[in-house]
Amino acid sequence: MGKQKYFKIIWTLFKKEFISYFNSPIAYIFIAVFLIAGNWLFFQNFFLYQQASMRNFFSLLPWIFLFLAPALTMRLWAEERKNGTAEFLFTLPLTDWQAVLAKFFGALAFVAVALLATITVPITVMSLGQADLGPVIGGYLGALFLAGSYLAIGLFTSAITKNQIVAFIIGLAVCFGFFIIGYEFIIMTAPAWLAPTLAFIGLGNHFENVARGVIDTKDIVYYLSFIFLFLWLNVRLIGRRS
Repeated sequence: MGKQKYFKIIWTLFKKEFISYFNSPIAYIFIAVFLIAGNWLFFQNFFLYQQASMRNFFSLLPWIFLFLAPALTMRLWAEERKNGTAEFLFTLPLTDWQAVLAKFFGALAFVAVALLATITVPITVMSLGQADLGPVIGGYLGALFLAGSYLAIGLFTSAITKNQIVAFIIGLAVCFGFFIIGYEFIIMTAPAWLAPTLAFIGLGNHFENVARGVIDTKDIVYYLSFIFLFLWLNVRLIGRRS
């Protein structure tokens, strides 16, 4: 299979997955909950600090995505397996990687649309003061990488079971574990030799670095490697289908 044909199949499946979100209420519920929760939680304390800063907004996103990302991915494989459409999908001339990548990028593109819908937040903040553009750009970039990590986990857990609720709960638990594992209260209770590893593994630590506007290659490579790992696990899991 040539490269052009390989990526054309991914593009075709990606468009199908992305458009499918808007053919059901899930897209509009997701975006509505995301915008209402994010804006309300941020602006209720924004004027108390009297600073033109979006730091508190970006600090909320990991916790909002923690629930919304597994909710977005729980159906991607579980529903297909329950309805028997997964077997049909793999009778088509495509590879496991093509199917996984199409689902992942479809979900990531949808989250990017939801993030784009929050553009009114930085516009409002900048109209009220001189906000630093670096942390704003870094915050959105970090949010996209963090969302991608959550989605990769959610896609993997969705392939474990046919039950969407079980997929959601497992996805939520795994995302939460990887997010907090690098927090100081976890590291303080761990053996000294394990502390540096936990600090590096934690999704939260890398997000905070990028959200401050410090875009380090180390953090980018970490996120790309983390996403690849769970997509690879997903491919391995569906590759064991009977």
